[in-house]
Formats: sequence, C-alpha cells, structure tokens
Amino acid sequence: MSTDPLTTLLGETLLSKEGSVSTKDALAGKKAIALYFSAHWCPPCRGFTPQLAQGYSAHLKAKGLEVVFVSSDRDEESFKEYFGEMPWLALPYEARDLKNSLSKKYKVRGIPSLVVIDGAGETITTDGRAAFTEDPTGDQLPWKPPTFWEALGDEFLEGSEGDTVSADELKARAKVIGLYFSAHWCPPCRGFTPELVKAYTEHLKAKGLEIIFVSSDKSPAEFGEYFGEMPWLAIPAGDKRKDALSKVFGVEGIPTFALVDATTGETITKNARNNVSRDPTGESFPWYPPAVSDLSVGEGIESLEDELSLVVLLSGCDEATKAAAKAALTPIAEAAKANKQDTAFFLAPTDDGPVGQVRKLTKLEKIGGPQMLLLDIPDQGGYYVSPATEVTAETIVAFLEGYKAKALERKQLG
Repeated sequence: MSTDPLTTLLGETLLSKEGSVSTKDALAGKKAIALYFSAHWCPPCRGFTPQLAQGYSAHLKAKGLEVVFVSSDRDEESFKEYFGEMPWLALPYEARDLKNSLSKKYKVRGIPSLVVIDGAGETITTDGRAAFTEDPTGDQLPWKPPTFWEALGDEFLEGSEGDTVSADELKARAKVIGLYFSAHWCPPCRGFTPELVKAYTEHLKAKGLEIIFVSSDKSPAEFGEYFGEMPWLAIPAGDKRKDALSKVFGVEGIPTFALVDATTGETITKNARNNVSRDPTGESFPWYPPAVSDLSVGEGIESLEDELSLVVLLSGCDEATKAAAKAALTPIAEAAKANKQDTAFFLAPTDDGPVGQVRKLTKLEKIGGPQMLLLDIPDQGGYYVSPATEVTAETIVAFLEGYKAKALERKQLG
C-alpha cells in the first residue's frame, strides 16, 4: 500500500489531458488541491465550471492550486464530454468506489462542491466554492478558514447603553461561550429566547456560561429591540463577523445555539438548543455530546445524516436488557470517540421521537427483543441489519467488522 497520503486518498493514477498520470507526481509540490465534485447533468455545475476554469487558468494554477474533477456523471460518455471542457485533472470515471468514498468522507450532500486539501491530504476547507467566489484570483490561497477566535473578534456590546466588553474580558469571566444565532423576525427564535433567558439567568450564568447574540435581524432598529430583551452580549447588527461565525458552526437555520470551551476555543456542541429545552437547570452542563446518545429523545440526531450510525432498538425489552445493552455499547463508543472515528452510537429505549421514523424507513417491526442497525445515510441512504439477537461486546464488534469488510447485505432506506 502506498505511503503517499494523496495516493492513498485518490488512488495511484489520475487522468490528465495527455492520459493517465501518477497521482503522486501530478500533485507533488502543490500548495493546495481542490476536489471538484460535479456533473454535466447538473445546471449549477455547468454554470460554475466555466468560472472555476477561468480562475484556474488565469490565476490559481500559477499560485499552486491543482483541481481534481470527481465526477457524478451517469455514464462515461457524459464524463468524457464534461471533462473535455476542463483544464485540470480528474479521478478516473471507473473508480466509482473511490468516488463514493470521497463523497462520504467529505459529506458532500450536493454539487457543485469544492473541497480543498493540502499536500498531506488534510482538509483545509469543505466550502471551497464560497472561498473561490469570494477570492477568484486566489490572493488568499489556500483559503484556510478563520479559527474560532479569529472569527469571534475583539469587542462585543453589553447592554443598551453602548458599553463594550473585550475578548480578553470575555475569556476571563467565561468557562463556556455560547453563540446564539437568532432574529426577531423568526417565530421559533422568539419562542426559544425567553426559554434561554430563564435558563441563563437562573442557572447557566452561575455555571460559567457567557452568551453572545449573533443577529440575523433586518435592521438596526429590530436588532436593538430584540437585544433589549437579552441579558447577555452581542455582536453589532450588520457586523461581518456574523457570516464568519455562521460558517464556523455550519449554521443552516435559526435559532441555533452553539457552545465553545472558553479556554481552548474547541467546539463543545453546535446544537445546544435541544439541551436547554431538556435540561434547563444545567444539571449536565456544558452538555458534551455523550458517546452513546438516546435517539428516542432526539439526542445527537444531527449525526445521523453525517456519520455511520449504529442504532440499538430496545422498545419492548425489559430494563435489565436495556442496561446490559448500554453497558456493552458504551466502552466501544467511547473508544471510537477517543480515536475520532466517524461513527455515532445510539440507544433507543422506546420508539418515541425519531425512532418510529427509523423503523418506518428500515421496515423493521418490533420483535420483543433488541435489534441492531447500521444506518449509512451518507452512502446514499444505505443501512444494514444485524442478525444478532443479543447486544454484547462481541456482537457489536462483529457487526462493525462485518461492515468494514463489506460482508453485510446492504439495504436501501425508504
């Protein structure tokens, strides 16, 4: 097996206009490599490709960027036609398994998508399309996103009198920093804000939480009125830090409440809104994601779409069986988390919350005993069912190893 990280990632060879080339040689010395997930049948792709090609030829190639086309075309003829319009390299079309693994690794949900990596195969940004759009001449290559502290900035509003707090002051008084993405025009936000205010003032502030309001209000007047209801800090309305922070935390809708360790700047959770509702007194604050989540209350549900997820269905089981399943699963999940494996682990003691939908999509009826599933939604909605009738360390490990060895029968959700 190759020890070159880019060859390990992309295979031994790529396609150039002259034919097959060594991946290692073709990408040697590049400042950055952009993996371009695209397809000829996709109208947004056909609109973006000429822009990227012009920028690549005029500026980006000379500044050390190489592009590798990763095709989602439906047949090889379409791939060849589309690649013919491109001035860069491509993953061979026949490498479908490799293409699928790349899409899964980088959580590509739609195209066109531009993922930028370095020469060691480490991810620089999965939002290369936005980076290119903002900097088409590549002056900021390799488009490394700002750190949390860089995006957060140095000064925040406190109260309605125009007083400010510095980042150093914030760090000195906070154990945890909460970023509250919200807006007055948003009905769910107006419903959640009083809930958050109550939890903060009565319990969470005393536990070391400082919150910063990151506004999506449409005018300074709306911002001022809404911020007047809040007992915490804010970034001024219209401040460009709002967009930078939204990217850091992948904010796709509001309200969103993210938590960060004030000492390290590391993200604790991007979805603390549910934690506030479930635990308003902060008994488990700061809500580090557990190694094993309770799917029946929606805990950790955002991981289902992004990661391979092992789910143990336990509705109808007695308490001893549920406890034994948790005891078997927890150390395996903790080890996976410590090793930063992209696998999420769930117990479903009841069929409440999202569990009923999981049963519906997998067509699994209750059997009166435990059932183990692997949901692989990133792999175009695949899933696997364990034949085991008991949940033990041995049956869990065998199930996961069977998946890795591609020895399990793949089924399709829906």
